[in-house]
Amino acid sequence: MSLSDHNSNPFNALPPVVVALAVAIFAIELLFQAGTIGVVGGARGVGLRIEALNGFAFSPQLWDRMVEVGQFPPRQLLRLVSYSFVHLGFTHMLFVVVFLLAMGKLVAESFAAWAVLAVWAVSSIAGALIYGLVPRVETALVGGYPAVYGLIGCYTFLMWTGLGALGEQRIRAFTLIAFLLGIQLVFGLFFGGSTAWVADLSGFVAGFLLSFVVSPGGWGRVMAKLRQR
Repeated sequence: MSLSDHNSNPFNALPPVVVALAVAIFAIELLFQAGTIGVVGGARGVGLRIEALNGFAFSPQLWDRMVEVGQFPPRQLLRLVSYSFVHLGFTHMLFVVVFLLAMGKLVAESFAAWAVLAVWAVSSIAGALIYGLVPRVETALVGGYPAVYGLIGCYTFLMWTGLGALGEQRIRAFTLIAFLLGIQLVFGLFFGGSTAWVADLSGFVAGFLLSFVVSPGGWGRVMAKLRQR
């Protein structure tokens, strides 16, 4: 191994779109951490996270009110995506970034950068909208898990198509999502769960279905199917 290999940037192996998303999420959390110790915002820095949650988290009550009056201000619609960049704490953020780097790398090696961004946005929106339909939910939706689960949906799509091409059972492609949801169920039984899993699962379904369109050649396949009809 040459000296240049030792000095190479570890981020070079990651697609730029994945690095950009991870850096954005990490930078926002660093801002909150800096505010906690008074480096940013002075005495008000401690409340930076609360202010961000109030301004960018997805609130089911607010969404219900918007639907009720039939008004959808762009600033409030932004919450359908912005909540995925704000987290409850460093550990919450760290797990999201780890999944983003792992799943994002696998997906972005096959998908175009714009497709990865589309999956992130659509999965976030789908997760929020379905979460908002759950009766009597008062807790705001925060964090990038629904979007990350959308990337898991893309990865599942890649596995699903690969297994199909090899003539193997495609159901095996859903092993990862079944494992993750199983872990959430176990934690929920022992430590008390929340309804956030609804948003995660919705993000996964959105990512999987969107892959039929945004994967390489996907739009062409969809149009060909429509012409056959």
